[in-house]
Amino acid sequence: MGLWRIIAGLLMAVSICALAEKKTLHIYNWSNYIAPNTLANFEQETGIKIIYDLFDSNEVLDGKLMAGSTGFDLVVPSASFFERQLEAKVFQPLDKKALPNYKNLDPELLKLVANYDADNQFAIPYLWNTTGIGYNVEKIKEALGEDAPTNSWDLVLKAENLAKLKNCGVSFLDAPSEIFATVLHYLGKDANSQLASNYTGSASELLLTLRPSIRCFHSSQYINDLANGDICVAVGWNGDIVQAANRAKEANNGVNIAYSIPKEGALVTFDVFAMPADAKHPQEAYQFLNYLMRPDVIANISDHVYYANANQQATQLIKAEVRDHPGIYPPADIRTNMFTLKLHPAKLDRIITRAWTKVKSGK
Repeated sequence: MGLWRIIAGLLMAVSICALAEKKTLHIYNWSNYIAPNTLANFEQETGIKIIYDLFDSNEVLDGKLMAGSTGFDLVVPSASFFERQLEAKVFQPLDKKALPNYKNLDPELLKLVANYDADNQFAIPYLWNTTGIGYNVEKIKEALGEDAPTNSWDLVLKAENLAKLKNCGVSFLDAPSEIFATVLHYLGKDANSQLASNYTGSASELLLTLRPSIRCFHSSQYINDLANGDICVAVGWNGDIVQAANRAKEANNGVNIAYSIPKEGALVTFDVFAMPADAKHPQEAYQFLNYLMRPDVIANISDHVYYANANQQATQLIKAEVRDHPGIYPPADIRTNMFTLKLHPAKLDRIITRAWTKVKSGK
């Protein structure tokens, strides 16, 4: 009898350990990219303990995924890296039957995500941003008049307009794939063209005509430069430009910054939740993904991080200052012209890099 009690105790201990193991979820996400109470509320509702780690660049996440055996159950890559990772087969397809709240996602945004995740098999769109134009309202009017084309790429991609803005300061992102894609789209060409001549030819030619008017190429400096009034226009990311506008307001320095998604269309970038192929707790991961797709949950996240989400049922729940901001939630007519980046072959990437170096040097 004593032996059986020992065996029964060991079996119970193993069962308890197994249960504890199943009630753990390991998430790897960007810093400052979730509401303060999202994780705690999930833990309270489900009893699942979340181990939450942070990264600050796609390169860091990419390195861990490519090395294998990450220990993560859910990760949050950006679109262009996600497509490369899909080719390496680091993710597992998602069982939509385990995600009843999937129905809340916006079909139009899912179509955009499908450009790099065919049939939306592997990714759940989380938050998204656009590449557009940030500008100093008063300085643009002074330089180009009341009818300045602030709703068009003409503002920064027409040489005669940009030349008039040179003195008040122009900044472009130091992001060759995004700038070339934007220019190609503006020229009526495929933003994801595989033709090297489109990059070394027409796109580079246009950028070289603009180069004398561009003060700097940088992917973060423009935030402070806009907020301080040091530049009057920047091609940049919506979240950064909204941040610049808020900094200017907080400083009460009289600088009025606005953000425009040009009517011709703009690049949209998604960050997505995906499940590594070696995830140890898939059922708990499905619970979290389904929780994340609840309108009240994702609306609360957008309220705190000031980025748009892909849940069409959540929009009405988001606070007005976020929901009604056209730079965060663009109107339907603008959204129809948005486009995504696709993965380039390595050879084309090298050509784009060389072309970009030529543009920056102006030679």
